[in-house]
Amino acid sequence: MKKFLPLLAIIMFFTSCVAKRYLTQSQMETSALREDSTMMANKIATLEGTIATLKGNISDLNIKITNLNNQNNQLDQQTADQKNQLNQSKETLAQQQQRLQQLQALLAQQKAQSDQLKNKMTEALKGFNSNDLSVYQKNGKVYVRLSENLLFPSGSAVVNPKGVNALSLLASVLNLNADVSVNIEGHTDSIPIRGKFQDNWDLGTARANAIVRILVNNYKVDPLRVIASGHSFYDPIESNSTPEGRSKNRRTEIILSPKLDEMYKLLEQ
Repeated sequence: MKKFLPLLAIIMFFTSCVAKRYLTQSQMETSALREDSTMMANKIATLEGTIATLKGNISDLNIKITNLNNQNNQLDQQTADQKNQLNQSKETLAQQQQRLQQLQALLAQQKAQSDQLKNKMTEALKGFNSNDLSVYQKNGKVYVRLSENLLFPSGSAVVNPKGVNALSLLASVLNLNADVSVNIEGHTDSIPIRGKFQDNWDLGTARANAIVRILVNNYKVDPLRVIASGHSFYDPIESNSTPEGRSKNRRTEIILSPKLDEMYKLLEQ
């Protein structure tokens, strides 16, 4: 028994050494595994952080994409609206150009009628002195200006024979141009009137009315075309401070206007 004790001791010593070596190795391996586990955990945490960052970036990008899509849709809508507005503007412009062309054609027609009427009046009244009678155009109308000397005795509203002759020639042109309206204006100088008339208003109006009656009653000019008015001395063509000026201011103006019904209709559209 005593022989086996040393052997047993040796065995136990070697066994103890082996176990200790395995224990140390195991501890080293465990430590290494722990380090690996810690490194892996750190990597995982880093990766999770990276994943979270990438998810945030993806979310931001999705929001940007959504915003860009919305902006693109708005731009498409704006573009469509602008196209519609452009088309409407083009249509409006085309309509306005058409109206402008129509107005220009009517103005040209009106001017041609006015020129023709002036020429007819000038030809019909060419036998009278230019100081007593003149024909001219203004603002698309034809004016026949007749002096007091041609039509009336001083301070009178009775047309003399020479004036009646002039009105007969004028009426012959009017009756051949039924679409012309006639406005007769009586004008005086600034000298206060004496006699049967209350004032220069009364005299100017009476003279215009006398001419209307001759045109309508004697020469059958349509009364619906004729207007009579008196202006007294408030629309002079010369100064009333001189005899010559006052003589020119004592006048009757017969204003002839081609009808513009078509033009007015077009303007009202």
